Amino acid sequence: MSVVKVIEITASSPTSFAEAVKEGITKASETIRGIKGAWVSEQYVVVEQNAVKEFRVTMRVSFELD
Repeated sequence: MSVVKVIEITASSPTSFAEAVKEGITKASETIRGIKGAWVSEQYVVVEQNAVKEFRVTMRVSFELD
């Protein structure tokens, strides 16, 4: 039997929402082992001078506990 924990993280990218997700998972995997999945709960952008400066996502990341 396995036990899975879920954490919520926010990540950003100047390029796209997809890139923000990848960045978040990459960074989380530096300290968390056994990531099983993630789901995006929120997407938003930072706007400066009428232009999109940054794409941000908030996601829930699940990983299996040892």
